[in-house]
Amino acid sequence: MLEIDIPGFGFVRLEHLVSDFTGTLSVDGVMLPGVKEKLNKIAGFLKIHVLTADTFGKAREELKGMDCEIFVLLGENHDVQKEEYVNKMGAEYVFAFGNGNNDRKMLKAAKIGVAVSEAEGCSVDAIMAANIHVRNALDGLDLLLNPKRCKASLRF
Repeated sequence: MLEIDIPGFGFVRLEHLVSDFTGTLSVDGVMLPGVKEKLNKIAGFLKIHVLTADTFGKAREELKGMDCEIFVLLGENHDVQKEEYVNKMGAEYVFAFGNGNNDRKMLKAAKIGVAVSEAEGCSVDAIMAANIHVRNALDGLDLLLNPKRCKASLRF
């Protein structure tokens, strides 16, 4: 669990990190350097969930050995599936991380939604739905590892 009191935004009690994989934690299906190490640190205080359409079919292999739940989305309406997943665990306890149109509802539902730009880009709808926009996955994960950064971005 991570607790942050953010002036004007309110008290935040996070229990879950819910993240997209493709384009967020990875580029072309390959996990970005340094992401695994940061996720392992975060797993010490938040439960990690990776929700992915797994466009490149590499998510399970890339996340092998990680302390996280992997949920591969099937069918259509991935945006709705991700939003429902966040709501089922209690959106007020979720820090969400994504970059695509299919992440926008999840980012909006979560207590804190972070839009991530990487080599694959970040959709405008994801940015508009998020509370924070970061230039890469490592910067986004550092918001959890250095919570005063998150506080500085969200305070009124």
